[in-house]
Amino acid sequence: MFTVEKACLVVVDVQGKLATIVDDSEMVIENVAKLVQAMQALEVPILWLEQNPSRLGGTALEIAQHLEGQPIPKMAFSACQEEAFVEAMKENGRTQFIVTGIETHICVYQSARHLKEQGFEVEVVVDAVSSRTKANKDIGLTKMHALGIYPTSTEMILYELLQRADHEHFKTILKLVK
Repeated sequence: MFTVEKACLVVVDVQGKLATIVDDSEMVIENVAKLVQAMQALEVPILWLEQNPSRLGGTALEIAQHLEGQPIPKMAFSACQEEAFVEAMKENGRTQFIVTGIETHICVYQSARHLKEQGFEVEVVVDAVSSRTKANKDIGLTKMHALGIYPTSTEMILYELLQRADHEHFKTILKLVK
């Protein structure tokens, strides 16, 4: 089970025009925004990345408006190949990573794979990731699952983190998912 004390949300490259043209883009952007808001209420750290932001643009406004601080810019497809990301991981000391973003078969896959290879628990939020095509999303999810990176959904991971209906943030999370 993922817990509030061990979890960290990783938001991978939901930015620029690409964020609007991936398969099911509206759902993905909406679910990433829900996850960001929920993690802030639960005080779970969020690491957000932007691939080559000078060329691809910034994080989608629907998500960025809920984020604090600055994104971690990257040129590598895997977040784990960027020193700033590695340092941020060390600082927060978390061992469970909830991965969201685009594109599932490239940056999400490589980041999740490298996290798993480093011994962390990793889950990918299936309704908060996408690729330009559904086929590429499916291939990325299949390869991650084969590595032991299990699928979850926005609602499932949030209720897993809450664990109880009498959690102090239950009503906040309920409003986000309904």
